[in-house]
Amino acid sequence: MTRAALLVLADGRFPAGGHAHSGGAEEAVKAGRITGAAGLEAFCRGRLHTAGLVAAALAAAAAAGADPAELDAVADARTPSPALRLAARKLGRQLARAARATWPSPELDALARAFPKGAHQPVVLGLTARAAGLGPADAAYCAVYESVSGPATAVVRLLSLDPFEATAVLARLAPELDRVVDRAVAAGHAACSDGTDVLPSASAPLLEIGAEAHAAWPVRLFAS
Repeated sequence: MTRAALLVLADGRFPAGGHAHSGGAEEAVKAGRITGAAGLEAFCRGRLHTAGLVAAALAAAAAAGADPAELDAVADARTPSPALRLAARKLGRQLARAARATWPSPELDALARAFPKGAHQPVVLGLTARAAGLGPADAAYCAVYESVSGPATAVVRLLSLDPFEATAVLARLAPELDRVVDRAVAAGHAACSDGTDVLPSASAPLLEIGAEAHAAWPVRLFAS
């Protein structure tokens, strides 16, 4: 294993398509739930402990060797919003393209054949980590960081928020990211031995509702 591969995978410049998605922040800004750094921190904390935890556990389970097709079905069941399911599969397809070019892998090839329109992004992320020689914790860290860094980056653009303030938000959340990763990795390993029902299903109804509203906007800066 080379830990430097984790830096490549987690780099925001990795061409996985995440820059086009705000993680629900665009709708939250328009609704007035994010107006500055404090609102961004509250939004990211809520996203981390719900969608972020679920994504990290799925990624950890995939990296640990759980069946990706079963994990994709689990991800679908934990994503009530059709708009978010579509976004997750688009991101998964783009990540798979980038990952297969970067770390060629029979598992990634098989996943691409099984899901030509894209598997859920956290599942692809876990298999990408495996292909890169990384482990479940590495996959989980990528997932939780994406869950908060995407909205933070988007809000800098949407509100012209000081980038230093946005980065400070991420730094303050770092201890919570560690705790969420610990939970996700434990669940991912348990899924391999006890079945995928043990994976977390933390709910974020406002993210789901907001995603459906956002998808109907005639003009959007971000895809989701």
